[in-house]
Amino acid sequence: MRKRVAILGCTGSIGTQALDVVTANPDRFEVTALAAGGSDPALLARQAIEHEVPLIAVARATAAQDVQLALYAEAQKRGWAEGDHRVPRLVAGPEAASEAAREPCDVVLNAMTGAVGLQPTLAALDSGARLALANKESLIMGGSLVTGAAEPGQLVPVDSEHSAIAQALRGERIQDVARLVVTASGGPFRGRARDELTEVTPEQAMAHPTWDMGPVITINSATLVNKGLEVIEAHLLFDIDFSRIEVVVHPTSVVHSMVELVDGSTMVQASPPDMRLPIALGLAWPERVPGASAPCDWTRADAWEFFPLDDDAFPAIRLARQAGEFGRTAPAVYNAANEVCVDAFVDGDLDFLGIVDVVGQVLAEHVADEDVARTDMSLSAVLAADDRARERARTLVEQR
Repeated sequence: MRKRVAILGCTGSIGTQALDVVTANPDRFEVTALAAGGSDPALLARQAIEHEVPLIAVARATAAQDVQLALYAEAQKRGWAEGDHRVPRLVAGPEAASEAAREPCDVVLNAMTGAVGLQPTLAALDSGARLALANKESLIMGGSLVTGAAEPGQLVPVDSEHSAIAQALRGERIQDVARLVVTASGGPFRGRARDELTEVTPEQAMAHPTWDMGPVITINSATLVNKGLEVIEAHLLFDIDFSRIEVVVHPTSVVHSMVELVDGSTMVQASPPDMRLPIALGLAWPERVPGASAPCDWTRADAWEFFPLDDDAFPAIRLARQAGEFGRTAPAVYNAANEVCVDAFVDGDLDFLGIVDVVGQVLAEHVADEDVARTDMSLSAVLAADDRARERARTLVEQR
């Protein structure tokens, strides 16, 4: 029987690749709902009509009319006579993605970018569907709110690093795990000292050497904030202490992560850098999808290189550990401040090094606030901390 899939963030990099997986496996998957911000009405309409999706959700209510017109235009382009096919139901507004997540289905893929993915993540878990999570920010922000809402086996990671760890842990006992080793490509500026990063432009930061991703994640990879977020994510997903989570630089991104066991063995998951593999695994878990991506070519001479992390040039991972170890709303603050700083960098209002510098200052002020330590973890507390961090980051950006 085909699995019913809802895809949130369907017009982004992960969402479009997920639809590629669905298209290649029509006997395994069908799409029940799509959700997007609304910035690309034509693409959303094309996806919805092609996959005969009953429901589409648009975050920006102002984009609803454009999407509706695009739906009719796409239907006419395909020669649909009036009444021959059903045009999808359209919902719009800030809660639209959460509504799509609650539609009856087997799997919700949350491929949204940023903090806006938190409430759809909680809605998906509440619905009882399996959650294939590519929106790491929602787990990092929500922390125990998300892990506590998930039934055993309900939350499946889609990030290639955490998918690799989940695969390596199959059949292993958690008490036999010595360390998780998360790999990082090092981004486009691997090997540069801090003083060599002062003139970095957004175009340079978005030129990732191995992965084709959206602009926010690509810039996060350049600063290594993305890897910092993944360290927190690994802690939350696998309940492993931060002291047992390491990061190693692996430029070719063939080894996606490793699990070191107490007897000295290391379990490695390797494949060419192609997100369709962890996406397909997230949709079909615990099953595998044959041909999801090409395997390594073992007939060709190759070498896997690993390098230590340069914490002086790229302090984002150290800051992420501080946020994760402090816990409560600190990871939400780390993420929120970064989102503001990335936007400011793209707009030309902040230099590249300023991204992590401002994040560090906002985080330091947050953890030093005595009221924070007395705040209970709740959705309202997370959202309030997120708002305050964004406001403070904007103020610091203006001051620079």
